[in-house]
This record gives sequence, C-alpha cells and structure tokens, in this order.
Amino acid sequence: MTGPAYRFGIEEEFFLADAATRGTPREGARGFHAAAKALLPAAERELLQSQIEIATPPATSLEEARAGLASLRRGLAEIGRAHGILVFGAGTHPGAAWDAQAPTDGARYHGILDEVRMVGQRSLASGMHVHVEVARPDGRVDLMNRLLPFLPVLLSLSVSSPFWEGRDTGLCGYRLCAFGELPRTGLPDLFSSNAEFERYVAVMTAAGAIEDASFLWWYLRPSIRYPTLELRIADACTRVEDAVAIAGLYRCLVRAAERRPDLNAGLDGVARAVIRENLWRAQRDGVRAALIDPQAGRAVPCGEALEAVLALVAEDAAALGCAQALDDARRIVRDGTSADRQRAAYAAGRGEDGEDAAGIAAVVDALARETEGRA
Repeated sequence: MTGPAYRFGIEEEFFLADAATRGTPREGARGFHAAAKALLPAAERELLQSQIEIATPPATSLEEARAGLASLRRGLAEIGRAHGILVFGAGTHPGAAWDAQAPTDGARYHGILDEVRMVGQRSLASGMHVHVEVARPDGRVDLMNRLLPFLPVLLSLSVSSPFWEGRDTGLCGYRLCAFGELPRTGLPDLFSSNAEFERYVAVMTAAGAIEDASFLWWYLRPSIRYPTLELRIADACTRVEDAVAIAGLYRCLVRAAERRPDLNAGLDGVARAVIRENLWRAQRDGVRAALIDPQAGRAVPCGEALEAVLALVAEDAAALGCAQALDDARRIVRDGTSADRQRAAYAAGRGEDGEDAAGIAAVVDALARETEGRA
C-alpha cells in the first residue's frame, strides 16, 4: 500500500450464533471455521471461537469497498447456513454469556489470554477497523493527535451494541465498556512527536510489556504492517452501507488533516478530556447524543456536529469521490443506528407475552438478515 491516493481497507469482526438457540455455537463452529478458511482467504479467526474477521484489499473507491464487503458477508452467511450458524455484525453479542466462550487455538491468542486472563474472555466485542493510507507515514502520530476530536461523531454513527448477556444496557454502544477492560485501550496519549511515540514503544517492548506496537489497542493508531492510520473506534456495523459510509468519512478526514496542518493543532489536556466526555455521550445516546463543542462552549445535537464535520471535508469528499459517504452519514442520523433497530426488533419479538428470550432471538435473526443484506 504505497502512494498518496488515500487508499483504504476495512476489517470487520462478526459474531457467530447457533441458528437454533441464537447463543454461542457449539457443534458446527469447528466445521464453519474450516470451511471459511478454505473458501474465503480474506476471512481470519479472532480471539474467541464465536467470532470471525474479514478484510478487504486496498480500495480506491466506495463502490469497490462496498462490493468486496457485500461479497464476503454473503460468503460467510452461506457457509453459516451449511453448518447451522448465523453470522452477524454487532458491537456485542445480544445474548451470549461471556463465561461460555472458548478461545481460538493459536500462540498469539493464548499469549493474549495468558496476559489479560479473565478480561480477555470477557471481551465479547466486535469492531470495525479502517486503514487509510497516508502521504507521509512519518507524520501519522501528528495526524493521530489531530483526528481525535472526530472520534465521537464516528462512534455515534456506528453504535450497534445495546445488549449484553440478554439485557438492555441502556446504552447504544456498550462495546467500549467491555473492550475497555483490556489494557492499552481507549484514547492514545498526546505524543508530541513521532520520536516520542517510538520511544514509548521501545520502552514497552524492552520491558516485555508488549511484543510490538500491534498490542496497543487504542481507538486510533499507526499500523505497524502498512503505511496507514487505523481507526478502531467503530462498533461492527450491521449494514454494509453504514460500514462504507463511516470508512469513507474517515478517509476524507485523514485527507483533510494532511491538507490542513493547522487543523486541531496543539491539542491539550482540556481538549482530550472533552473528547472523552463526548465519547461517553456517543456510547450512551448514539446519534441522539448532544456533543460538546469546546469552541462554542455548549453541547450541540449530533446531527449538528456531523454537519460541521461534513462541511470541513466537502473538498476532500469531492476529490476522493466520497460524496455518497457523506449522504449516508446524514441518513444514519436521520433514520437511526443498528442499536435503534435492535431495540425495535427486541420489542417486537417479545410480543404481548414479554418474553426476554424471544426478544433476543428476534434481535439475532434481524442482525443476521441485515448483515447478509437480506433486510
């Protein structure tokens, strides 16, 4: 991945559910993973056996990314049907119990669990990661700092984790709560330079705290494999259109930050604290959140905050062919997120009898249809 074309790739983590019980799959999971490995080279195992990840090759257009994701999602769904498994995108599994999860075999996975112990098994969370190629890889730490204020809006658009172990959490995005138990997650510190960041990584690796920088699981980080800046804040998106919209918007933001070195320059501790507050508001309320505008000194509706971001990147969207992403971001605010649709499916599934299990089953079924593109 070289060149200043702002090519991008999308990684999506999905949950697996038993088609009969809608809970953690038992029989069939091994066969599913074997078939996925044989039939879909872009699919990889994740930390837990109840998850799987797909990744697109570098793309230069939204259409290319959308087609790639849609094809991979359909492929996973077809393999799932052959093994009695539903595949779906959501930030948390609506009904599975964390203590019923089995880890994936492999040295890296067992090494992570040896370090983080029960916290790793509790990390029953799935996200979407977006890599965007940058023109100057040695400038990624500066870009990382200056893009932090946009993370709450991106999270708001993606929230898909209102349920945890069969209960409505009251939040639209519970995933970051579960994921946040792991070390080296959350917002990165405000490193003053690339050299300072590299010194931090050197200290951590020399001390044996991490093997390399891939064990820094921040919401935004420089990739060690590619000349990209990797977005990790988003919940796994149920609809492919939402995934592409968020990826496209983030791509535009990267270009805008490179085009305008003054953008969010000199962030300080106050700015970082406001970002943390806005992330909490996005977790709690999704696109209905009121996000703090530090310049105006007031909280504004998420839709208003989004419009300010879209105005900022209009030039970049035109240059990159990402106008559709901006329109789709507006659609998400207008029509609601996966979290909103999950709550509606839960209410309908419970029916007049008010059975919680029936409501959760309805949510899983709806998620599987949407993920495949059948709804």
